[in-house]
Amino acid sequence: MLDLTITNGRIVAAALRLAGERPWYGITLVDIGDAASVSLVDLRNTFNSKGEILAAFTRAIDDEVVARAPKRAQDQFSRDAIFEVVMSRFDSLAPYKSALKSIAAAWPAEPALLGAVLSSQAWMLRTAGISPDGLDGQLRVGGLAALYVSVFSTWLEDDDPGLARTMAVLDRRLRRGERTLKSIDSALSTLRGLVSAVASRSRKAQSRKETPHASQPPPEASV
Repeated sequence: MLDLTITNGRIVAAALRLAGERPWYGITLVDIGDAASVSLVDLRNTFNSKGEILAAFTRAIDDEVVARAPKRAQDQFSRDAIFEVVMSRFDSLAPYKSALKSIAAAWPAEPALLGAVLSSQAWMLRTAGISPDGLDGQLRVGGLAALYVSVFSTWLEDDDPGLARTMAVLDRRLRRGERTLKSIDSALSTLRGLVSAVASRSRKAQSRKETPHASQPPPEASV
């Protein structure tokens, strides 16, 4: 997954290795560069912050999850499909669990990382056959992000090889989320219908204003 033949991959791998050994908040970019055997110049030209390193790791996990997912029909909400995608992601993250515990404890809310996490939710939706585009999609992305953060916390503490507790929490959250999304989709459908109807009436009214009235014949002169 991480390409150790390139500078980017070596830096990300070194950062995760260090995070597995000691608290993330105490690790500096210099520490990571030294562990990756990368000069400060090469490090600076690749990443400007630890958040950017974690964002690159997030995208690498995205690549792995997307690459091994089956092709699905679009725009058909499937609780089972999302369940499979999220669990597939946890499978990809498993080798880095100790590092992720250290990173999560520091909760590095850096813009680069937050952007990558939201992008990741969109790609998980696409992988599950659900569109993240438009207003509907943005709501789905936000909903999945909230769900994922909640289940991720459970996964970090779930030492069962079968991840029974993680799967139970994920299933429960997905069932609740499915009901919420259906309500939102219904409300948005109604709103779109109202907007369309108002726009149609507005166009008709404008058309009537712009259409010239037929000229009336002049009245006959009185004798």
